[in-house]
Amino acid sequence: MLTSSETPIIAAVVLVAFGILGWGFYRARPFGKLGILAWLQSVVLMAPWLVFFGLFAAGIYINIVGVLLLLVLSTGIYIFLGRQLRQAGQDAILKAKATERLANQASETASTSENANQPVVIAEVKPEAITIPEEDLNTIKGIFGIDTFFATETIPYQEGAIFKGNLRGDAEPVHNRLTQRLQERLGDQYRLFLVENTDGKPVMIVLPSRTDPKPMQLPQKAFAVILLVATIATSLEAAGLLLNFDLFANPSRVSEALPIGLGIFTILIAHEIGHWLLARKHQVRLTWPFFLPAVQIGSFGAITRFQSLLPNRKALFDIALAGPAFGGIVSLIMLVTGLLLSHPGSLFQLPNKFFQGSILVGSLARVVLGSALQAPLVNVHPLVIVGWLGLVITALNLMPAGQLDGGRVVQAIYGRKTAGRATIATLIVLALVSLGNTLAFYWAIVIFFLQRDAERPSLNEITEPDDARAALGLLALFLMVSTLLPLTPALAGKLGIG
Repeated sequence: MLTSSETPIIAAVVLVAFGILGWGFYRARPFGKLGILAWLQSVVLMAPWLVFFGLFAAGIYINIVGVLLLLVLSTGIYIFLGRQLRQAGQDAILKAKATERLANQASETASTSENANQPVVIAEVKPEAITIPEEDLNTIKGIFGIDTFFATETIPYQEGAIFKGNLRGDAEPVHNRLTQRLQERLGDQYRLFLVENTDGKPVMIVLPSRTDPKPMQLPQKAFAVILLVATIATSLEAAGLLLNFDLFANPSRVSEALPIGLGIFTILIAHEIGHWLLARKHQVRLTWPFFLPAVQIGSFGAITRFQSLLPNRKALFDIALAGPAFGGIVSLIMLVTGLLLSHPGSLFQLPNKFFQGSILVGSLARVVLGSALQAPLVNVHPLVIVGWLGLVITALNLMPAGQLDGGRVVQAIYGRKTAGRATIATLIVLALVSLGNTLAFYWAIVIFFLQRDAERPSLNEITEPDDARAALGLLALFLMVSTLLPLTPALAGKLGIG
């Protein structure tokens, strides 16, 4: 029987899980077989974790072998569904091309018979209202066509122009074709954006390349270096506090804090390497990371801005998720390795209630350490502490807010409107949690003043990431919640933790 204190947290986890899956099904239905197959992929991807945490909450423990079997089975089904999805996608493409060909033929026939004496007129705008030179403007208009984007109206916008009209064909190939035409005729002078208008219709925006993000200046680089040095210091200070001494007051003991401090910093570097590798793959330039020092956990992570325009939302997703993926995997490896190496006489002796602070960490510790968690003090290897701190840092950066990695992931999958609402909801939750947690208070301040704005639009803002990416994003957000959400004392006691 569940007690009254543990029922709400289990209900919350169940509601969140089924809410995510239900929302995915709702979005998938309009796409027919393709959508349902993609949704099933996301279900399969999350299923091992849902089964694991569900059984864990019921007091049934799966050992490491069982967890690996669940993951292997899930991977096999995911690959099978992927093959079915690709096959269905090829069938759908062939059908769509045939339908489009018939529609174009019908349209051309109707246009010839009904509008033979009616020339096509594109709305004219006074040249002085648009800052783009008239010759360039006419050249830009010439890249559009009836087979790509049929422009019907031109209006001024900032230092460029907006072209309203009708998109003919899939957004990604059309945008790529028009971008190539623009570069062939005007070189690198202008950037072509495909975005959604306020009425929900696609529009083209052309802006001069001088509006691109500016490269870092020397003072910014100097500030980044200062923050890097400060973060190294706070990582060592956090290590010292874990070892029960203040490093700033006892600098001669730096050698004792060095292994743990380097472990924390290794996770931070792995996170930034993940961003850098995927940014390089998509030919996107990043600024130097501005690390955020924090004495409590060593660092909150880093703020990394885009130094060039993003080609599409897929690139935004890949670059945003790569950091938490690299940092999270390194943290998880450290945590599990530390649990396996823990034994009586290990360096740290933690109160068993310490493991109630995270559903993910507590459940993994219960699987590996077993009944050892029932002792008042639990002997653990230092890698457990480092891995745990790394998971916390990763989870904080995966919160769906503003320009945090989690906010960028939500923006890439669901768009700017949903990302804005998620940011407000996250700040409200952090404000409530801040009443009893200073770490949440500090993080809320960082987000509100530095990271609350959405990322600037990519060149192709219409094309959404594929469903495999959406499933990975949902999995990352789910693991973020399971890392930060604590176990209730009653549930932890039932599970033998404390």
